[in-house]
This record gives sequence, C-alpha cells and structure tokens, in this order.
Amino acid sequence: MRLSAELRAFQDRLGHRFRRPELLLRALTHPSLASETRPSNQRLEFLGDRVLNLVIAEALFLHDRLADEGQLAPRYNALVRKETCADVARQIDLGAALKLGRSEMMSGGRRKNALLGDAMEAVIAAVYLDAGLEAAKPIVLRLWGERIEAAESQARDSKTALQEWAQARGMAPPKYVETRRSGPDHAPSFTISARLENGEEATATAGSKRQAEQAAATALLERLEA
Repeated sequence: MRLSAELRAFQDRLGHRFRRPELLLRALTHPSLASETRPSNQRLEFLGDRVLNLVIAEALFLHDRLADEGQLAPRYNALVRKETCADVARQIDLGAALKLGRSEMMSGGRRKNALLGDAMEAVIAAVYLDAGLEAAKPIVLRLWGERIEAAESQARDSKTALQEWAQARGMAPPKYVETRRSGPDHAPSFTISARLENGEEATATAGSKRQAEQAAATALLERLEA
C-alpha cells in the first residue's frame, strides 16, 4: 500500500521507513475509527509497551552501573509512564497523523495524553514488527535520549507532581504511609503506600523511605493518567 503524504512526513519525523506501511497505518488508528476491515492500534499498544519497557530498563541499567533496584525503579517508572510517552509523541507531532473518529476529533483527541501515549507505544511496536528490535531500540533511545539522562531528577519530581494533581482537583495533599518494613538494619526494605483522599492509592517498595515514596507516587500517577 502507498502511504499518504501526511504519513510519509510522519515517517521522516519518526526516523523509520516502513517496509510494511500497513503497520504504521494500524499504529495510528484509534479505536474510534476502527472497523472489521480497519483494525485499531490496541494490540500494537500492548506489544509496544513491552518493547519500550525492555529498551528503557536496559538503558537505565547501563547508564548508571552503581544504582540499585530501589534507585532504578522510580527512574524507569518516570520514563515509561503514559504522560512521558505522550510528551515524546508531541515531540514528533504524532497527533497530526492520528486517525480518529469524528467524536474523538471534535473532543480534542489529538491533544489527549492517553491517546498520544497509546499511539506512541503502538508506533514502537509497528517499528519492531517491521524491522526488529535492532530498528526499534535506536528510535526509542533517540526520542527518549535527554529524558534518560535526566531520569533521576524526573523521578524525584513524582511527589511534587502528585501533590499538584491533587491540589488541582481540590483535594488534600497525598499521604504516605509505611505499611511494612523488612530486612536487617544495614539493608532495610520499606513498603510505602501513597494515598489520596478519594481512595486512590498505590504501593511501592525500596531501600529507603524516600525512594519508596517516590516510587509509590510515580505508580499512582501512572494509574491516574491511564
């Protein structure tokens, strides 16, 4: 099949020429426009999420060889969360290429974090299926590049971001409750629950209370933004 000029331009922004262009079209097709003959990007989103997770986990592992799991986990969460995927999608103007039904188009679907984040993951899967991990990996590393370098500071901002999310909706600041502590004194493990007054909460475990709080805040933000 031949791609439209719009999708050819998106290929250039993405940095990958598809041998199977139907994969790109599917990756950019929202369920609101899907039909029996035109599948949506939901299955690709599922696969792309896993490809992204692997590439980012490896990149962080290699970037900071001294960081332990408790330090890497919140950085990883900050990089693969839906909001970050949506930011990357905006970086390459993915919204302009999205295929939406009329209702989603009229409601500003091209700007929605959830739609952009899902489509970004689907595009990663499309590249993976078209040319393998050796093609998908460098694209992820290029698009996420500066974010990987700044992952530590991004992770530190999760508590602030969660507090701002709550305040914007008239809620009290989130509470952080230690629900479990284990391990010896020289290597303790803390389990912290981040809780909002509307009942939403998420739990994380790390080697310090600060790290566990950050990881719990990141996990709760991911759930709220999904």
